[in-house]
Amino acid sequence: MDFGASMFFTEYSMSPGELAQALEARGFESVWAPEHSHIPSSRISQPASGGQLGRQYYDVMDPFVTLTAAAMVTKSLKVATGICLVIQRDTIQTAKLVASLDQVSGGRFLFGIGGGWNQEEMADHGTVFKTRFKRMREQIEAMRAIWTQEEPEYHGEIVDFPKMKTWPKPVQKPHPPVIIGGAFPHSARRAVRYGNGWVPNASRPQYADVTEFLPQFRQMAADAGRDPADIPVSIFGAPEDLDQLKRYQEQGVARAIVALPSAKADQILPVLDRWAELIRRPTR
Repeated sequence: MDFGASMFFTEYSMSPGELAQALEARGFESVWAPEHSHIPSSRISQPASGGQLGRQYYDVMDPFVTLTAAAMVTKSLKVATGICLVIQRDTIQTAKLVASLDQVSGGRFLFGIGGGWNQEEMADHGTVFKTRFKRMREQIEAMRAIWTQEEPEYHGEIVDFPKMKTWPKPVQKPHPPVIIGGAFPHSARRAVRYGNGWVPNASRPQYADVTEFLPQFRQMAADAGRDPADIPVSIFGAPEDLDQLKRYQEQGVARAIVALPSAKADQILPVLDRWAELIRRPTR
């Protein structure tokens, strides 16, 4: 089982390069960067986790910028969006961003995506909340055409463009893995339909244990004619608990991702040192 770490990169957190180097040195496989373009002042929409919305949601930097910085100072660490709000982004430009980051990182990019929860934030981008998941599916289908074809075109209900020429193409073939974030069963169905991985959030209140849905997810994949091994499961919000991590590994979880606070090195490095000990121990 691999280990990743996520941080809202802000002006008051560790820099992405600093964290990436610390993670790579301690045996982590990946660094994950979340995304919000802004948070509307209306504050009508509330996050699924409930509670007060942290300042980092307002202050977070663009993930493609921070992950590029992380990639430039590491050699093997994978860089991942966790998650990219594709439904708030232009499809063609985002496809180029993904391919460009995969190129400059030498094929180390993981494309974590999701439909988001903030209706007002989406509306500011012209995205219709009720059709956001149809938009997301069409966007990924269109991006796959852009990444894999010399003269791609796509014609959907929401995303539509004629033949074009656009480069670069990604290093990873046929393209970087598209990992769908969200809860069971809806995001799991999306992962089966058009994803290369699924990442539920263990900290969500609807989960007593996020892994209780793994047998159903794998059966869902098999029923759809997909090999469950082609849709590996990552757990976001993994606890600092050796017994739980061992259970994840025994249940076939591919990756455990720890959520770090937006803080400086003096707070984060001791946490990473504890995790480094756990990373060395789960297989024993």
